[in-house]
Amino acid sequence: LQPKSLLKTLPHFILKISSQSLKGIVTKLYSRQGFHLQLQADGTIDGTKEEDSSYAIFNLIPVGLRVVAIQGVQTKLYLAMNNEGYLYTSEHFTPECKFKESVFENYYVTYSSMLYRQQQSGRGWYLGFNKEGHIMKGNHVKKTKPAAHFIPKPLKVAMYREPSLHDLSEFSRSGSGTPTKSRSASAMLNGGKTLSHNEST
Repeated sequence: LQPKSLLKTLPHFILKISSQSLKGIVTKLYSRQGFHLQLQADGTIDGTKEEDSSYAIFNLIPVGLRVVAIQGVQTKLYLAMNNEGYLYTSEHFTPECKFKESVFENYYVTYSSMLYRQQQSGRGWYLGFNKEGHIMKGNHVKKTKPAAHFIPKPLKVAMYREPSLHDLSEFSRSGSGTPTKSRSASAMLNGGKTLSHNEST
């Protein structure tokens, strides 16, 4: 499957029909690093080379113009990025669950946080894998590198209700900047594996 061939079809899938009814896609997200994005039952976010992993199937739900929510089909958990660039899972849809979907010049797709970016340069914080298939901190992922590049592999078009937005102020904040609220929000930072601030591609 060539990335260029998806350029013509992808925008037609991600359409907001009304405030109540949304047309999105059920899809796999294949990284240019050679892994499918995977969200496991315990909240672990990682990459897998298994083509038939049920945890590698996601609802890509439009929540704005070129803005999507990424939700695991099996777990119903949302991907989110906190204010330190860590990926985690949330049972609730919050502003940290919004990702800007952009088609890069090589026809791959990138997903960046709608809330957070480098303060001085304005550079976006991106969803990305390292070469071992481990999720990276968003502020260590560059959009020009393979780490940030994905190929959506649409399985079907689906209709969704618009996710109910939860205000981040409803959540207490841990020292890591991750929303936590008893058992109502999972806080599996990078699959439960805390990365060092010096980790990069």
